[in-house]
Amino acid sequence: MAEPQLRIVHLDEALAVVDKPAGLVVHPAPSHTGSTLVDELAEILGGGGDPERPGIVHRLDKGTSGLLVVARDDAAHAALQRQVRDREVERIYLALAGGRLSSRTGTIDAPIGRASRQRHRMAVSGAASRQARTHFEVLELLPRESYVQVRLETGRTHQIRAHFAAIGHPLTGDPTYGGAERYELGRQFLHAHRLAFEHPVSGERLSFESPLPGDLEAALEAARVP
Repeated sequence: MAEPQLRIVHLDEALAVVDKPAGLVVHPAPSHTGSTLVDELAEILGGGGDPERPGIVHRLDKGTSGLLVVARDDAAHAALQRQVRDREVERIYLALAGGRLSSRTGTIDAPIGRASRQRHRMAVSGAASRQARTHFEVLELLPRESYVQVRLETGRTHQIRAHFAAIGHPLTGDPTYGGAERYELGRQFLHAHRLAFEHPVSGERLSFESPLPGDLEAALEAARVP
């Protein structure tokens, strides 16, 4: 089976919205070798102070699929980063959390920082913790898991993964945070499903949705089996 490809879902002179496949790293890092989203979009990216991540406004983990917006010039980059900082960008995820959540809706409000003994992980009240808030709604209670819709109010590294682990419901397929390895996933069940923001030039409110990719759709169907 062919690997999922990066897909451009919107492109104009100021920005692009892309649907990132799982397995693709967003930008270069010392711990990573190989192609990145920045490499694949090199001809259209622009803006931003870091030459290794031009145009990158926010990021998704390597194992997380779905939507993100990138900028094509300095003005768009600054305007989009401001919207993220001011919490004006809507970011909705779909996730499969281990166990059955006792509440249909809720908010996880706990600061996140670097885990002291495992530097590749984040942890509630870890080193240099910053405020982090995650809202969730249970879409479906399954035999072993909860299928949830998650809205980010803040956007810390590994926020959803660390928050759900902290409340005892790590994401399925995420052994880094204690999640069960099931359904032949090979990655955490986490997908950036919906993205909405104000266009930095026109002021128009733009909204995009990405359906679950095939591996997550298959895992969800398998999770529904008693």
